Amino acid sequence: MSVLSITNGLFANSEKIIKLLARQFNCKIITDEHIINKTHQKYNIKLASLQKVVESKQISFNDFTHEKEKCIAALKRTLAGFIQEENCIFHGLMGHLIPKEVTHIMRILIIAEKKQRIQNAISKNNLSEKEATKKIYNSDKLAFLWTSFLFQKKAWDNSLYDIIIPSKTLDVEESVNLVSKYLKKLPFNNEELIELETLDFKLASEVESALSEIGQGLLVKSKNSSIDVTIDKKVMMLTKFQQKIVQTAQTIKGVKSVEIKIGKNYYKGNIVRNYEFETPLRVLLVDDEKEFVQTLSDRLKLRQFASEIAYNGQEALDFTDKEDTEVILLDLKMPGIDGIEVLKKIKKSKPHIEVIILTGHGSEQDRKICMETGAFAYLHKPADIEIITETMKQAYKKIEAARNSET
Repeated sequence: MSVLSITNGLFANSEKIIKLLARQFNCKIITDEHIINKTHQKYNIKLASLQKVVESKQISFNDFTHEKEKCIAALKRTLAGFIQEENCIFHGLMGHLIPKEVTHIMRILIIAEKKQRIQNAISKNNLSEKEATKKIYNSDKLAFLWTSFLFQKKAWDNSLYDIIIPSKTLDVEESVNLVSKYLKKLPFNNEELIELETLDFKLASEVESALSEIGQGLLVKSKNSSIDVTIDKKVMMLTKFQQKIVQTAQTIKGVKSVEIKIGKNYYKGNIVRNYEFETPLRVLLVDDEKEFVQTLSDRLKLRQFASEIAYNGQEALDFTDKEDTEVILLDLKMPGIDGIEVLKKIKKSKPHIEVIILTGHGSEQDRKICMETGAFAYLHKPADIEIITETMKQAYKKIEAARNSET
């Protein structure tokens, strides 16, 4: 079985090399786009979420939802499936998710100096120097963010690859011959080893997917179907959390044993998040008084409420269009789109979102309009933090009741 993972710099003349390798070794070329789309289809994960993870963008409320961890685990499961099914060449950044323990994977970098890549873009893609430079910068930035996240290393770091092909000095045939020569050193003929490594990668990704439901900072490895889980983030109630990890991992078919280790980034003092507490998971605070809303966000965090902030009505509407939000704490008097108009638009487009009005300038008429429009509650500033949090809890209970009635 031949499996290659090829990363390349943009405009480094990699396409011809990859196509010839695919023909010579009878491999299917699998791009990052293929992997992302199959993950979306098979595991019902939003394309937008997968794209955010791949582009190293922040995911709102991830401390509570663990959406990033779910995406990474699902991408690994997709990769494991491809490896198990057929000879393939992974072309892009996703191959970096395959652990070093999978020794029969050959990792290749095709690169050229930036000046040469710009010249290639100008001569072969009819781009201006400015256009080429910008495209190379954006492509390299994504690659560097990805490898920094995974390994704390730069994208072209030698240690990430088995061989590096300098496309300026080696032509297509020379590059393919170099790969062929190196392949002889890898255990491609040891079918038993290949099968074990592939099954271990698949099993580890399945366990990682299950554990993504209960926490962050969990590093999973599998050897001969025995699972090692390293807790690499601060937690409280360590013993209880370890028990939960073992119980969850043992639900995955094929797991023989589970061992828990403590990573270098572990230390006590943080709260282990789970889905069982009665507070809203996704709260958006909307207020143009920046100091007030930032202070409120900090105070809510101490009470286990994760929150995002919007400083005007348009930002709030844009946020709810892109992100899953459950409860909104909304000021009325803001420049631009005021709170009443925001409330009307949200209740029309996303009626499941509960909106709590918190204002220092509202009238009785405002209160009446808001409640008739569908606001969950109408509070006056300065409101006690305990009243605010209790109102949020009640709003979330209403949301949970609606969900349960649907199922």
